[in-house]
Parts: sequence; structure tokens; C-alpha cells
Amino acid sequence: MSVEERLQEVRTRIGKAEETANRSAGSVSLVAVSKTFDAGDIRPVIASGQRVFGENRVQESQGKWPEL
Repeated sequence: MSVEERLQEVRTRIGKAEETANRSAGSVSLVAVSKTFDAGDIRPVIASGQRVFGENRVQESQGKWPEL
């Protein structure tokens, strides 16, 4: 399964969970964890529409995010 397919699967599961919990559609944010992944791994996720990412090491993020 591709990154794009997995991301869509997670979004679908989030949508179903929102519905089950009687929350409005889009009320839950998906934060993709990008630590330990390089820019080449992150590009397809960005291309699939993901815009919120989590990093916990400033030095690591400074090295990869400028090229993204």
C-alpha cells in the first residue's frame, strides 16, 4: 500500500470516528509525524494534501524543511 493510500485510509477512519462521536466533519486534525524521515519521504505526503506535521528535534527539521 502506498503512502498516499495509507494516508487516505487514515483520513477515512478519522471521518468515521468523527461521525460516531457526533463531531462535525473536519473537526479532527491529523498531525503527521515526520521525525526520522527525510525530505524524499515527506514529499509524497505533502503531495497528497497533508499540511500539518510534527517534529520534536529542531536541528533535524531545520535540515529538511527548507528544501520542502
